[in-house]
Amino acid sequence: VSKGSVAGVPVKFVRRRGSEVASDKRLLINFHGGGFMVDSGSETETIPIAGLTGIPVVTVMYRMAPEHPFPAAVDDALAVYRDALKQRAPEAIGIYGTSAGAILTGQLLARIKAEGLPMPAAAGFFSGSADLALVSDCEAFLPSIMGSRSGPEVLADYSAGTERTDPLLSPLYGDLTHLPPTLLMTSTRDQLLSQTIRFHLALRKAGVPADLMVYE
Repeated sequence: VSKGSVAGVPVKFVRRRGSEVASDKRLLINFHGGGFMVDSGSETETIPIAGLTGIPVVTVMYRMAPEHPFPAAVDDALAVYRDALKQRAPEAIGIYGTSAGAILTGQLLARIKAEGLPMPAAAGFFSGSADLALVSDCEAFLPSIMGSRSGPEVLADYSAGTERTDPLLSPLYGDLTHLPPTLLMTSTRDQLLSQTIRFHLALRKAGVPADLMVYE
């Protein structure tokens, strides 16, 4: 694990010790969780993946709220993705994230489409939401992660003055066609179970190859 920057954005480079140079033909880009307020997962979400696959991972240390509301994090993610496209074919790049990182993954895909850039080969959306306007069933039923605040309330500083149904903030309200094959994961007592399932259904409806895995 080493620190550096890509396109002016701080990142961590995570590589399996002794991995072959040939593994650099492919790249995974990670967006860590933490509610857009803290770094919760930049290493735990990347070290096992790099270790198991041998594929190098760049985890983006994107700007966070409240100092840097939307779309600052998406701008940082896009800058790193643009740089990756200069070095590799899009078919060799995958993006993924958990929680806030999953939200950012969906937002980046929406932004990539809006910018007319080629899509990555695949995306991972793990315990996330593509709809920041709605309190979903599981959020309403299960104990809140953040005191008594709902997901949309927790993300108020991140959303700032952006309309919650803006497709670049909440991709569920936009055109999801032609997004890359997506793996979605959640669990049976996950506050974001409903939101992850809703995004999976929307992707399937849009004709996107999408697999949902729900763990106990």
